[in-house]
Amino acid sequence: MNVNDYFNENEKPLDTLIEGGGFCGIFRTVACIGDSLASGEFEATDENGNKTYHDMFGYSWGQFMARAAGFTAYNFSRGGMTASEYMGGYGAAQGWFDKEKAAQAYIIALGVNDLYNRGDEVGEVSDCETGAKTFAGYYGRLVKAYKGISPEAKFFFVTFPQEDRRAGDALTVRGEAHRRLLYDFAAYFGNSYVIDLWRYAPVYDADFRRRFFMGGHMSPTGYAFTAKLFLSYIDFIIRHNMADFKQVGFIGTGLKNTVD
Repeated sequence: MNVNDYFNENEKPLDTLIEGGGFCGIFRTVACIGDSLASGEFEATDENGNKTYHDMFGYSWGQFMARAAGFTAYNFSRGGMTASEYMGGYGAAQGWFDKEKAAQAYIIALGVNDLYNRGDEVGEVSDCETGAKTFAGYYGRLVKAYKGISPEAKFFFVTFPQEDRRAGDALTVRGEAHRRLLYDFAAYFGNSYVIDLWRYAPVYDADFRRRFFMGGHMSPTGYAFTAKLFLSYIDFIIRHNMADFKQVGFIGTGLKNTVD
């Protein structure tokens, strides 16, 4: 084996979907922050054909990841969640900021309800310092809160996937703005990376939805597939930034290696 083939500099994220957890197995605890799609939400219909919605965390992408990679995943999520609600008291009330739940890694997949469904202002990175009531302001303060709890943790910010919309469509413009903001936050905070579904994941078109959705939310296979995307993407990030992840085992212990 030529080990250099494993670190091909021309490789792009998601060129290959890994089996198992890959290098995600270096983490022991991972917090999964998000809305319904982070909660394994399924749509059902009652006897009158009305939709009902159910967070079934065992089917969330976080728990599929945990089973594949062997880490413990915390579901800090709920259907309909927004960054403003998370930081407006809901997260604290649920104990999601408790220090005993500090994680080695945080995957943050928020923004659909904020930007697509409510039409909140996107904002910019500096909003997290000024207290601005924008999506960026609440999102940035959320990251700051978890960095205060687990300063050496690794953060993974998840963009929206692309859907079959025309360029210039209002939601497409918002999705692109969300993506740019996450790259700005990754640079601003450090120890942070972007899972860029917008650029590298399949387009969530009608064919994709036929395979992986059940109504407006995913089916079990959809959440399992999303977990495979996240595992593969984070494995790619680790393999292409090996020095950044050497001391993951010390996160939360107060220990460090000051030589290597």
